Amino acid sequence: TIFDSRDKIGGVLQYGIPEFRLPKTILERYKKKLRAMGIKIRPNTTIGGALEIKDLFRDGYQSIFIGTGVWRPKKLGIKGESLGNVHFAIDYLANPDAYELGDKVAVIGVGNSAMDVARTVIRHGSRDVTLYARGARSDASLHETQYAMLDGAKFEFGKQIIEINDDGPVFRSIYSDENGNITGYEENTEQVHADSVIISISQGPKSKLVNTTEGLKATENGLLETNEYGETTVEGIFASGDVVLGAKTVVEAVAYSKIVADAMDRYMQKKESRTDED
Repeated sequence: TIFDSRDKIGGVLQYGIPEFRLPKTILERYKKKLRAMGIKIRPNTTIGGALEIKDLFRDGYQSIFIGTGVWRPKKLGIKGESLGNVHFAIDYLANPDAYELGDKVAVIGVGNSAMDVARTVIRHGSRDVTLYARGARSDASLHETQYAMLDGAKFEFGKQIIEINDDGPVFRSIYSDENGNITGYEENTEQVHADSVIISISQGPKSKLVNTTEGLKATENGLLETNEYGETTVEGIFASGDVVLGAKTVVEAVAYSKIVADAMDRYMQKKESRTDED
């Protein structure tokens, strides 16, 4: 059984990657294949809410896989993040149609997710979209950066965000040497006028499962503790993907999950053989 907290399966594939990069029809095909294999799907079901992991063990599930990803946006920790003209990237990408951003949009961050945000914002009608970064270059892959530029996104580097107000973000310019090391900051601040601000500086894991499952341990940054085979600190519970590795790529999450799935299979076979001996 797949328990999914949202109405459609796929996680970040469904709610974090734009349609123009990953058509959702592909995920519908996966869903049909899963059902054909006999897999049950429970949408809109959060484990750690009405149901907890102990309830799954009670009802006969002998092993559990956690692949909950990283859905908690990382904050800048500055004044203005709760204002109505400010949004987090992971929330925006989940349903861009729900947002009215205006004509001029400032994106804080220059990773791959920020590129997805900028390109989606442009496709939804905003004509002036600029990405701002502290560093001197894009953190995204070269081709993702180039695609964003081709779509019309602009870039501003060496900008330290100070606060956000109703008019937009406020920056202080950064001075760097030829090696990219910060050597100082501009004394005066710069008010950038923008209709909306989208913060895209990565994500972290939510803590609901750890808080509701006795013995399940997380690292200092909230990621689940596992060994190389995805075994957590509770017997029978395995984990993989971004909730273990941190925000990485889909390819890395899938590759690791295949190793963990094999480990789960071995665990189940051993458990079965022990039951037969008893």
